[in-house]
Amino acid sequence: MKALVKNMLSKSQIDRLRDARLLFRDSGAVRLATSAQTSGLRIASSAKPLATAYYSLLSRQFQREERAVLLGLAKYHAELQEDDANVFLMRRNIHRLEKGLSMRPRRPVFAKDYILETVNVYRKVVDAPERSAESSADSLHWAFDVLSEYFRVVAEDPVLDHARKVFDKCPAPTERSAAGDRIPYKRNLDEHPVSFEQLEQLAIKRRSVRWFEQKPVPRELLDKAFGLAGLSPSACNRQPFRFLVFDDPEMIATVSSLPGGTIGWKHQIPVMIAIVGSLDAFYSEKDRHVIYIDGGLAAMSFSYALETLGLSSCICNWPDIESHERRAEKVLGLKGYERPVMFMAVGYPDPDAMVAYSQKRPLEVMRTYNPPIKKP
Repeated sequence: MKALVKNMLSKSQIDRLRDARLLFRDSGAVRLATSAQTSGLRIASSAKPLATAYYSLLSRQFQREERAVLLGLAKYHAELQEDDANVFLMRRNIHRLEKGLSMRPRRPVFAKDYILETVNVYRKVVDAPERSAESSADSLHWAFDVLSEYFRVVAEDPVLDHARKVFDKCPAPTERSAAGDRIPYKRNLDEHPVSFEQLEQLAIKRRSVRWFEQKPVPRELLDKAFGLAGLSPSACNRQPFRFLVFDDPEMIATVSSLPGGTIGWKHQIPVMIAIVGSLDAFYSEKDRHVIYIDGGLAAMSFSYALETLGLSSCICNWPDIESHERRAEKVLGLKGYERPVMFMAVGYPDPDAMVAYSQKRPLEVMRTYNPPIKKP
């Protein structure tokens, strides 16, 4: 509709319409309508059934998320029924074993309720790694080492003994790295590779940069930063996200138009990145927000890593707007259970360009020690 109006009217007519709309927003009629809307929202939020009715009958804001969550759950459980080769389940359960191995005191028998499931999914993935995204020898090696350590230390038990027999028949990963056994270990707490002052200076230096030098960004540098981003914490080590990287000028022009706020500077972005979360990593709706948490943690690490390599970035906001979601899904070729987390522009910062000061909120506002709580 907007495109049709722009084609029919002159620029001056469009400007007058915009001015009239802005003035109308300040009118008494709009303030009255806003007040009525606020009252309706308060009523709808006063009880869970009313809130459900509101979003079922009057608003469609959550329909895409609901469908994406259901598609992810369907894929997750279908893979388990078909061949057990759900790589996210393997990653989650191996990490659960790691936590059990690290407990103090460590129980002689643990993970009894999911060890058979874990061994079976590992067996299927290691037999045919091409069926999953986990073709990396490092990840399969990690799973093998943790399972080996688990069966080495747990006590005898009928269920664990059966799982051990199944695991003993599994092939070891074909490739072996020089990293040694990938099992829980003690960190060297005497090492302090980065001081607080150095980290603080890095955080101060990192700004949202929107003006870049017009020169290509080596993929080797990007991959270094992605590797560091992969070290970010992730719920049960699933890492339910991926980075889609665009450094072709024509593709950048299309992708950089997806997020809002890029008009006026998108024409000179050297690299555009979409961080995409995958909801098929989860067995329950309760984890539906993890893609945003884990994706955000990885994005922050990636942004810091870029600064150490002489590069800069700008994280582009991605509000949940249905028309934008549809366009991103089509342009990026996303599955129904995949959702954009955010977009990032990356490049060498223009030394003559300015960045916003962006005064941050005071510490006293952000932090509260021991606020009042109620015991459950």
